[in-house]
Amino acid sequence: MRDFTGLEVPPAVTTDASGKQFVLRAADLGSLDIGSPVYYRRVQVGQVVAYQLEPNGRDLSLRVFINKPYDKLVTADSRFWHASGVDIKLDAGGFKLNTQSLVTVLLGGVAFQAPDDSKATDAANENTQFLLASDQTEAMKEPEELAPSLAVLNFDQSVRGLSPGAPVDFRGVIVGQVRSIGIEYLSEKKAFRLPVVVELYPSRMGFRARDVEDVNRARDIVQTLIKRGMRAQLRTGNLLTGQLYVALDFFPKAPPASVNTDGAMPELATTPGAFDELQAKLGDIVNKIGKVPFDQIGQDLRTSMATLNTMMTSADKLVAQLNGDVAPQVLAALQDARKTLGAANGTLSSDAPLQQDTRRMMQELTRTAVSLRTLTEYLERHPEALVRGKPEK
Repeated sequence: MRDFTGLEVPPAVTTDASGKQFVLRAADLGSLDIGSPVYYRRVQVGQVVAYQLEPNGRDLSLRVFINKPYDKLVTADSRFWHASGVDIKLDAGGFKLNTQSLVTVLLGGVAFQAPDDSKATDAANENTQFLLASDQTEAMKEPEELAPSLAVLNFDQSVRGLSPGAPVDFRGVIVGQVRSIGIEYLSEKKAFRLPVVVELYPSRMGFRARDVEDVNRARDIVQTLIKRGMRAQLRTGNLLTGQLYVALDFFPKAPPASVNTDGAMPELATTPGAFDELQAKLGDIVNKIGKVPFDQIGQDLRTSMATLNTMMTSADKLVAQLNGDVAPQVLAALQDARKTLGAANGTLSSDAPLQQDTRRMMQELTRTAVSLRTLTEYLERHPEALVRGKPEK
């Protein structure tokens, strides 16, 4: 007789199955369980066969079995991620929905794939360990050439809508993410500020190892960028949800900033967002409008209207006086002038006695001139007539 030990649950993989097992290290189990499917390009190629919590209490290890011949698809560059349920994201980048199949919606699952530019072709050895990412986007991220650096951003404005994991953007390129958000009371200023710790990836911003490893050199670079106007600003990434993200950019007109770059986490200068500036300007406009003495202006206006009414009354009286006193005299003068013009017209008209007498006088003068011309011509011919007289014919 032989003794056998029974299992609490049936084995997910029988001993006669062909394939390989691999170990996945994860932060949490999610909705995975023994028997959850493993997918390659949405095709089921294996399943989860075991999982256990590590002694440190922070990590979790899972064993997955990939059936033959799909086990050769697992290479050194393969990336594994949670394909459990429905992957829904609503953040500063917008709304995203991703799922592998209807089975994963109910039971959960794991997916793996190598990057498209991978050059690894050899199959991975059995029991090779891989990292299990939270989603496909996280799994397909390129490994960073340099270790991430931490920095702190101190904001005086509300950070409502900003959450850990929000992107840090430099002119459209994701160069980091938000790690934590806190609040700090400044006793000397009797005010609050909101420190935001961000994780920056130097290689994404074009820095090299020598720029980061040398502390003095890194500090000088940060100070130079701040002097040139580099500031961190909160911006709205999604109008629907109000999600915020951190934008790094240059603001040439930004006032000079004094920040501490000597601490364990260097401080980067910040500037208010465009919406906060608009709110501040509107507040200033409202305050200025509130200071306008509308009551005094109204009183002055009523006084001015009363004075204007008095002036109009005086003008009416003056016009009436002019009509009664000056107008008759002006009318009489005009009548005298009209009479003078009439007399002049009568004197100078063609049928006036003066004009007729003048014409008769001119006619007589003409005849006299003719007689004098005749006498002169005669005396020129007969000068003796002055002594003898005119001879008889």
